Amino acid sequence: MKSIIPFLVGWFILLSACNKPKEIKPNILFVISDDQSYPHTSIYGTSWVNTPGFDRVGKEGLLFHNAFTTNAKCSPSRATILTGRDSWLLEEATNHVPYFPEKFTTFPEVLKAKGYETGYTGKGWAPGIALKDGKKRDLIGKAYQDKKLVPPAKKISNIDYFENFKLFLNEKPEDRPFFFWVGGHEPHRAYEYQVGITAGGKKINQIDKVPNHWPNSDNVRTDMLDYAFEIEHFDGHLVNIIDELEKRNLLENTIIIVTSDNGMPFPRVKGQVYPFDNRLPLAIRWGKGIKNPGRSIDDYFSFSDFAPTLINIVNIESHDMEAFSGKSWKSVFEGSPDENLRGYMIIGKERHDIGRENDQGYPVRGIIAGNYFFSLNFEPERWPAGNPETGYLNTDGSPTKTEILNLNRTGENAEYWNLAFGKRPAEELYDIDKDPECLNNLALDQNFSQIKTKLKEQLMNDLKKQGDPRALGDGNVFDQYPYAGENVKNFYHRYMQGEKIPTHWVNPSDFEKTPPKK
Repeated sequence: MKSIIPFLVGWFILLSACNKPKEIKPNILFVISDDQSYPHTSIYGTSWVNTPGFDRVGKEGLLFHNAFTTNAKCSPSRATILTGRDSWLLEEATNHVPYFPEKFTTFPEVLKAKGYETGYTGKGWAPGIALKDGKKRDLIGKAYQDKKLVPPAKKISNIDYFENFKLFLNEKPEDRPFFFWVGGHEPHRAYEYQVGITAGGKKINQIDKVPNHWPNSDNVRTDMLDYAFEIEHFDGHLVNIIDELEKRNLLENTIIIVTSDNGMPFPRVKGQVYPFDNRLPLAIRWGKGIKNPGRSIDDYFSFSDFAPTLINIVNIESHDMEAFSGKSWKSVFEGSPDENLRGYMIIGKERHDIGRENDQGYPVRGIIAGNYFFSLNFEPERWPAGNPETGYLNTDGSPTKTEILNLNRTGENAEYWNLAFGKRPAEELYDIDKDPECLNNLALDQNFSQIKTKLKEQLMNDLKKQGDPRALGDGNVFDQYPYAGENVKNFYHRYMQGEKIPTHWVNPSDFEKTPPKK
């Protein structure tokens, strides 16, 4: 009798294991527009844009009011999302149009290795080149681009994001969780001029306020409405995608993240380093996993937080969480405030678009804390939006850009040009509660000297602890990394020698052979 007892115990343990419910991993849907600023969705209160898809995610999940990318340009911002590392810790990928370092693993690659089916449609990590052992590397997953549509405007992508997502779901094994990235090409430039009015039915007077750093003209308002039209096009795909998830009974176990990569493609926003440039829309829905949905989150959320949060949620214990500089928000999803979440936000940039001598960048680091924003411009003698003679190429061509460049720089309108394209001092300090557009620099005001000193120390100490080469005195390394692709290397000198300039996203009138003296 004794000999059968171990057998029965073993059999009981085996039966228990077999009957134990299998852990169901959540699906993950990452929806990212291209160049959309906070607060340009209807749930945030912007009256001239209508975004029912984004609004539903925010109402049924978490709506974030202080989500920031660490670098307001496409490829470095997306690299931060994918790696969970602040931009200045990404070596070549700190820059725009880089080679993606082989040493860094993306969280979709981790998910795929752990059994997730991965894929994307539209714009993934771009622009740049990602290789592994000399072969093309899929940082996000398999591309789904074949399904096309007739776009509602000439400049809108013909990729049917919704139909490509459906194809992915149809091909995916039913027993595998998925990660899918929906990367809109909207509202990236260029736009079909006046399409917001002619096709979108919008009116000039719908714009309740034009930012003070642009002229308050019908031309600028039209440009803003065209931008809104493209946001709405992409949001329409999101509406259809959510409905499809609901139809397939997948919605409640899918984490839906909706955001953008950087601010709107207008002067002094995309590619610059002010809070308005880096602050982005963010809503997250997860029916089964977010307690007390409908909450608004005012804490600082960094784009470096996406990767550790998702790896933590799907419980991949073998992954080295120390590889991330971002923080996990799992406790916030569970309804338990985490006192260790960030109390301030650091942003910055290195080299962005082409157009400076020796392929130089415009290095900046900044800190947002409480009511204040402080930034260090490490090379203030350089042009922040790119050199005038090569068209201020770190600002996309647009009706708004051209209008500012055509205004009289010595008269009453000179300030528009100066704010968008003029050189900046080494230090900037703004009271963003009173001055959210950062127009009144307080850095030289003695009344704010203690605040400036405290923020500068906090910024540099944090960056040094992280190992930021710029803070450690080795920032020149960022200018030495090559651009990816022969057509953009040494662009300045090739252009100055008469090489024809590509103008598909820059207006020919933007180029100024004689740089302004100021």
